[in-house]
Amino acid sequence: MFVHAFETSLGAAAFVHAGYPFRGPIDEVQDGPVRAVQMKDMDPLDGVHWDRVTRTRLGGRGKADWLLPDDVLFVSRGTRFYAICLDAPPQGAVCGPHLFHLRVKPGSALLAGFLAWQINRAPFQRALRRAAEGSSQLSVRRPVLEALRIVVPPLADQARVVELARLARSEQRLYVRLIRNRDSMFESMAEALVSASGHS
Repeated sequence: MFVHAFETSLGAAAFVHAGYPFRGPIDEVQDGPVRAVQMKDMDPLDGVHWDRVTRTRLGGRGKADWLLPDDVLFVSRGTRFYAICLDAPPQGAVCGPHLFHLRVKPGSALLAGFLAWQINRAPFQRALRRAAEGSSQLSVRRPVLEALRIVVPPLADQARVVELARLARSEQRLYVRLIRNRDSMFESMAEALVSASGHS
């Protein structure tokens, strides 16, 4: 399917940074100037739920790597490794220390959306599971992630894949809504049956 594709390491095509080094839990600050994305705010299908992201202030002397459009966030620990490409993050947003912040290097013949798509596909996922470390909780270290191989086809092919993936996610979200609506309808029917029988 992909002709004229070449293989390279992820680290050769993209910068990989750890999230902001918060000291301990991220404290919520009402109307804080910074949004700190954590794993709990992310979903493989819906991306980042910005309405749930904690507002806070940056402490310590860590340098903030602000999130920009086309940056990729990678969940590097837990039971599921996955990546999300950001469309339009708000100003003043960072990611927490349990996430990796990926940014395609200038001049790389790589689309950020295609990088995220490839990370989430089975071949790369198998490589991640082989490389993961830990007994109670698996995690992927930055040098290991940087060393993993990716395949880079021509930009036109990448763009087609990114668009197909976008359409697939839209279909999945639609199916999820339909299932939830049907479940809600069944619950209402069950409640009506109970009410009609005189039981509570």
